[in-house]
Amino acid sequence: MSNHNHLTVELRTEFGKGAARRVRRAGKVPAVLYGHGTQPVHITMPGHDAMMALKHANALLTLDIDGKEQLALAKDVQRNPIKPIIEHVDLVIVRKGEKVTVDVAVHTEGEAGPETVVTVESATVQVECEATHIPESIVVDIEGATAGTQIHASALALPEGVTLVTDGETLVVNVAAMISQEVLDAELADAESEAGIEHEEPVGEETAEAAAATDEAGGAE
Repeated sequence: MSNHNHLTVELRTEFGKGAARRVRRAGKVPAVLYGHGTQPVHITMPGHDAMMALKHANALLTLDIDGKEQLALAKDVQRNPIKPIIEHVDLVIVRKGEKVTVDVAVHTEGEAGPETVVTVESATVQVECEATHIPESIVVDIEGATAGTQIHASALALPEGVTLVTDGETLVVNVAAMISQEVLDAELADAESEAGIEHEEPVGEETAEAAAATDEAGGAE
């Protein structure tokens, strides 16, 4: 289930890009807290603690704001594409027992049958569950799965209390037969033939020697 972390945060009174940059230069993370019909609350989170708490998706946080605790779910974490820092976080107010809809990662477990290729067609599935019981991932068992096996969302084994929101017909995992090098070469040759691509025949040693002899004879004349 989702990680639960306690963070002491500060209220922000300055907004805008310039203020956000100053917050980040101070080693902190700007964030906004909203939900349940309340006005958005702008806060500052401690940089290192926020980084550790938000390592996983759907992190559940208990925020200490001026001595009052507030349960919140991380909905959008904006990370710097180059530096290992968090640029901004959107947090949604939640209450114990409240159900939320979230995207949860799909992980495969086990080894499929020989000469097969396993493709995860849907990296996440959307589920509904209590905010305090969000699964970190949905595990799909592919042990011994043969070529042609297809696992749809409706066949996923969900933890108790978790309901599927994603369309049940959605293909999640596909197990296909591994293509041999011979088949690949044949398909490539067919594709090139259809495209009108022709390859020059390699010149054998005897042909090359005959051509050289002809050139020499012509030079002698």
